[in-house]
Amino acid sequence: MTTLAIIPLMTNRLARRILLPFLFSALIPSAFAQQKGGQASDDVVLSAMRAELDRSKSQLKMEQVAAPYYVEYRIYDVDQYSAEAAFGALRADVHLRYRFVRVVVRVGDYKQDSYFGQGQGTVDVMPLDNDMLALRHQLWLATDRAYKSAAESLTAKQSQLKQLTVDQPVDDFAHADPVQSIGSLATLEFDPEPWKRMLQDASALYKGDPAIESFESRLGFQAVNRYLVNSEGTVVRSGQSLYEMTIAASTQAADGMSLARDSEFSVASMKELPSAADFVARATKLASSLKELREAPVAEEEYRGPVLFSADAATAIFADLIGENVLGRKPELGKNSRTTGAFTASYKTRVLPDFLSVVDDPTLSSYEGQALLGHYAIDDEGVPAQRVSLIEKGTLVNYVIGREPIRDFPASNGHGRANVPTNPAGPSLGNLIVTSAQPLSKEELKKKLIDLCQQRDLPYCYYVETFGPRLTPRLLYKVWTKDGHEELVRGAAFGDLDIRALRSDLIAAGDEPYVDAHMLNIPHSIVAPSVLFDELEIKRANQNKEKLPEYPAPAVSQ
Repeated sequence: MTTLAIIPLMTNRLARRILLPFLFSALIPSAFAQQKGGQASDDVVLSAMRAELDRSKSQLKMEQVAAPYYVEYRIYDVDQYSAEAAFGALRADVHLRYRFVRVVVRVGDYKQDSYFGQGQGTVDVMPLDNDMLALRHQLWLATDRAYKSAAESLTAKQSQLKQLTVDQPVDDFAHADPVQSIGSLATLEFDPEPWKRMLQDASALYKGDPAIESFESRLGFQAVNRYLVNSEGTVVRSGQSLYEMTIAASTQAADGMSLARDSEFSVASMKELPSAADFVARATKLASSLKELREAPVAEEEYRGPVLFSADAATAIFADLIGENVLGRKPELGKNSRTTGAFTASYKTRVLPDFLSVVDDPTLSSYEGQALLGHYAIDDEGVPAQRVSLIEKGTLVNYVIGREPIRDFPASNGHGRANVPTNPAGPSLGNLIVTSAQPLSKEELKKKLIDLCQQRDLPYCYYVETFGPRLTPRLLYKVWTKDGHEELVRGAAFGDLDIRALRSDLIAAGDEPYVDAHMLNIPHSIVAPSVLFDELEIKRANQNKEKLPEYPAPAVSQ
């Protein structure tokens, strides 16, 4: 039996990552993601949306308030399975089904409208049963609330604008040609038992190392179906399957320093997930690296010199320093800047060395044989996906744009996307791809690194294999100048890894790109080669150290 319930506040990691973003859920039978077709005329949800939209366009009008010039219904129907194991035992096994709608009503016109404050739309829970009348009734109520909020917001916005001076006004909303696209629906149908055993087997590896303090493995499988209709004539239905598996573990060194590692698989097809043997092998490697970290020396107090980053580590750099800053977000009301972020005033200026270029291309489903997670045909604002050249030979020439224009960019380039299920659509990455016009092999990059160290009489330089949160190195190696051998160190942080360093100190890039897929929030991928910086500061991290456990862990065998 299907029941609707409010998810209670939960404190474990699974709840924070998977449950808390969704206010309502319904327990459902187990499922494996596959695609199912179907005509638009057979889709009750789509039919209800179209019927209520027609009624809204003809009947939505309050006294002394203009009728809406634009109405949009966006529904997310999500079927999700999540599981988590720790120390070899299952500790979460959750199946969710939820359906949300976001209704946007805009009063005014494309140049100046009510999309401001509380007028940015209404979110509501939709019935899970395909009951035409129930669906329409919920849409009607949500539309009525959205219209009233829009009317109030337009008045408040106009009042505030009278107190501001805007030198270069930009339209509030961009025109878009209507799109008609009815794609296949995604569903879940699978046996969860083998996957739960896989999680348990991987997390049981803590038994081989009594100093490991946490060892978790988890998965999240989703089938997400999106519906969009608007008063311009756009009708879109699309389905997408997403799969994520993660291993995470932590330990402490003898001096109390906390050390953590994790490994993640985020893919769009179940066949791309690791086998049970591969997943356990990855977990075994991760556990071994924790032991190596515990025994590694602490980084020196301070270092300034060349640093080489693996392609894996480079994707994190470009995600944080480029990906966040090429999003064309409209500034706050009354602000005269072009956008927000570090590249606000960087249009048509150099932000990378001239041998690097960056594009965002959601039309690609793979890159050099590796699957990309940021592929889609039509964005969440009803605009076809487009390849956008963002940085050409080091110079910023474009931004990722949705239907909210910014100065010099009056139209969407097909990157208006929304976090399931409740957030407004806005500019978001699809597949961010960094390429070099002068690629070097792995061997050439390491030789260049050592040559630079020798020229400066440095006994060693650094190589970063992978990052943790906030560009904190998790696997950092000294590369000794004399013979090129590598030594793992711990407890380091970067002092100046920023957009200035990207522009001025990045001197070479590799020829083997790495694909880093991200499923959390809005699915996207970052593709980048390894990179070499001429000079960066690495210093000992100001890291709190905790006391070791007062007594040993329970024996793993009785």
